[in-house]
Amino acid sequence: MTKAAGSDAVIYAIGDVHGEASRLQQLHALIFERHELMYRGQGLQIVHLGDYVDRGIDSAGVIEALIALEQRSGVACINLRGNHEAMMLSGLANATPGSRVNWLENGGDKTLASYHARGDDEVPDRHLKWLKSLPLIHVEAARKLVFVHAGIDPERYPNEPEEIYTWTRSSQFFEVQDWDNPVLDGWTVVHGHTPTEDSFPDDQAYAARRINIDTGAVFGGRLTAAIFAPGEIVRFMYA
Repeated sequence: MTKAAGSDAVIYAIGDVHGEASRLQQLHALIFERHELMYRGQGLQIVHLGDYVDRGIDSAGVIEALIALEQRSGVACINLRGNHEAMMLSGLANATPGSRVNWLENGGDKTLASYHARGDDEVPDRHLKWLKSLPLIHVEAARKLVFVHAGIDPERYPNEPEEIYTWTRSSQFFEVQDWDNPVLDGWTVVHGHTPTEDSFPDDQAYAARRINIDTGAVFGGRLTAAIFAPGEIVRFMYA
């Protein structure tokens, strides 16, 4: 189970990375610089929303950076599993007929190439173990924030099938005006998975309880962090 942030902590949520290791490290540096300048003495939590691998040039480097960040003092790092991590694990294990081909055709070939470029013939066991350990959802009850890769089922939350968290693109989720589950009253769901059309966050729905921060970094868009500071409106940073 993931650990909740302290009451004074600033939460930085980062959308889909897809192998953009250098940009992720740049965004981390900007986060630490901003936090020191504006929130010194307050807790710092970074939540990555999944899809670290595939399509970009350095998926291996992204995983390496996230593992290192988990060990860094002064920051609470939560890394969620996205559908591309799920496809990677399934493809490497040949879990079902065609699962490896499906992964490779959806960017897994670039992921394997990133390991070969580092001199690894295969994905290291420690990376596989880390991928398997990733949670699917993180909830900050005191802030009424849900962090998840793809989304939730607003009718059944919090009792929906777990694959919803990594795969959904249901219009039922996106059309927040139709949510009628009282469990979600006053809550905001922060997600990625579906790239925004203009490379900016979909924050029009902030008051209506949904923020999409997949801004298509690997497709020439931005890598986005949403900033949740106690008592402030949501703000965004980009790399």
